[in-house]
Amino acid sequence: MRSVIEQLLSAAPLADAPTPAVKSLPDVISSLTSWIIGILAGVATLFLTIGGLRYLAAGGDPAEVERAKGSLRSAMLGYALALLAPVLIEIVRGIVRA
Repeated sequence: MRSVIEQLLSAAPLADAPTPAVKSLPDVISSLTSWIIGILAGVATLFLTIGGLRYLAAGGDPAEVERAKGSLRSAMLGYALALLAPVLIEIVRGIVRA
């Protein structure tokens, strides 16, 4: 009778061994694009929340209202960059290929 270890080793062929986690450059760029979009959207949401809270807490103070508007503008810029990130990555990819 064979041991349990021998049975397990004979049942698992070497062809099913895990492959190394090496990715191609397009896969890395795609992953990087996803990360950039996520980070930009997260930071923009943070600025949107801060701007909204500042606007609510301004109490009519013009200086605080302007600071709140600045935060809201930053949030809109962040969302715009998040939407344009794939386009910007494609432009860089086109430049690198040339």
